[in-house]
Amino acid sequence: MSDTIDDKTCDVFKSRNRLLRKVVFPGKYIQGSGALDELPILIKLFGRQGLILASPTAHKKILPDSGIDLQADALSIERFAGECCEKELTRLAAIIQEKNVDVLVGMGGGKTIDTAKIAADRANIPVLVVPTIASTDAPCSGCAVLYSEQGVFESVYYQKSNPAVVLVDTEVIAKAPIRFLVAGMGDALATWFEAESCCDTQSENACGGLSTLTGLNLAKLCYDTLLQYGMSAKIAAERHIITPALEHIVEANILLSGIGFESGGLASAHSIHNGLTVLEETHAYFHGEKVAFGVLAGLQLTDATPDESDVVFSFCEEVGLPTTLADIGLRNIDHNRLMPVAEKACAQGESIHHEAGKITPEKILHAILAANAIGEYRKNKPKF
Repeated sequence: MSDTIDDKTCDVFKSRNRLLRKVVFPGKYIQGSGALDELPILIKLFGRQGLILASPTAHKKILPDSGIDLQADALSIERFAGECCEKELTRLAAIIQEKNVDVLVGMGGGKTIDTAKIAADRANIPVLVVPTIASTDAPCSGCAVLYSEQGVFESVYYQKSNPAVVLVDTEVIAKAPIRFLVAGMGDALATWFEAESCCDTQSENACGGLSTLTGLNLAKLCYDTLLQYGMSAKIAAERHIITPALEHIVEANILLSGIGFESGGLASAHSIHNGLTVLEETHAYFHGEKVAFGVLAGLQLTDATPDESDVVFSFCEEVGLPTTLADIGLRNIDHNRLMPVAEKACAQGESIHHEAGKITPEKILHAILAANAIGEYRKNKPKF
């Protein structure tokens, strides 16, 4: 895999028979300490009757301390039930209709945000996204992941447009448990490798076109930012302090990865994540943690150089991302139980088919086992 981006992707004819280049962005991206104070003004910019779909943590801890006056600002709050599934979406749709809501706010983690994005899209109202953790690149995107009520991946739901506003208060992010920020780095870690694969194979990105130089360069900047500032940001977040390094990683996890994956494209890492969700043991682990292992397996699938693989394994080890199956709850798992993982990752329509060559469940299984073997070897290798 190359380290530079050139203009090899710049010549696509504008024809009904060919994909056009597409890049998408949120309407506004606002980040900084105390940014939450801007929420009432932003809600009034887009509507008259706002509803905040709040995660349990946002409902219990963040909103009570925010100083937001619900009555004065014509706001109501609804607590998120815990899963981005059709049952929760149906419940929320009824509330939106009953209260004549014309602007919806999703405040919390990835599943709360995804639920708000889908609900707003179906109701044809704007959505404002307020992530309280930097654990995924979901906030900026115009797509969301639907799960079953049991937490098994079902499908990706594409909205008509990206969020009207993404509002990121780094003071809130810095107070969250460190595992969330690290998981976000795992999700962001996939951005460059998957975008590059889509570029190399001229595969469709997540917004239905071919990648642009903008998307590719932001994906590469995301990767470079992780390597440069990841550990420093982790140290700062562990102490709940805001530093430039933490600001950079929050931006990488949310904005750079969000634009990079959507406008660059997805490939093996996210498909392997989707496959891993069939095993109940993995449900206790975050999206980004499973994606990080998917990156390592994807490197084996795509024949990455040993040097490149070493850089990514070293980064994961340094910041605390999974490097073995045991790290995502699958210690000593029988190989036969991993075949359904490989089969789901290889299902028709999965982004793993954006990789070069013919992808089969057997190849995916061997890539997963190879990544695990390397991870185990590195853990057990004597330290001098």
